[in-house]
Amino acid sequence: MSGYEERCRADARLAILAELARQSDATLSSRSLAPFIEQIVPRRPSEWLDAQLVWLAEMGAVNISRSSIAGLGNVIIATLTAMGRNHVERRAPIPGVSMPVDEA
Repeated sequence: MSGYEERCRADARLAILAELARQSDATLSSRSLAPFIEQIVPRRPSEWLDAQLVWLAEMGAVNISRSSIAGLGNVIIATLTAMGRNHVERRAPIPGVSMPVDEA
């Protein structure tokens, strides 16, 4: 895998965690995340986003479940865990996920 692709994955993973952290219930579907991730890492298929969510779940940063929603098809529902929040708040980094930067 190229360094560019690794960086895209790490940045997308951070964006996913940060967006989940902004939600009042820390939960979003893959369909809700897709337009947001498209702005950060364009032209990636839905399977690519699903793979990032599965990877984050394997690392313990999110909990995921799969659901079939009428009119939307199969989606992944992701919920931020304490480990994921700790990364977003810079308390405990997760290798393979970009670190948040200070906001100007």
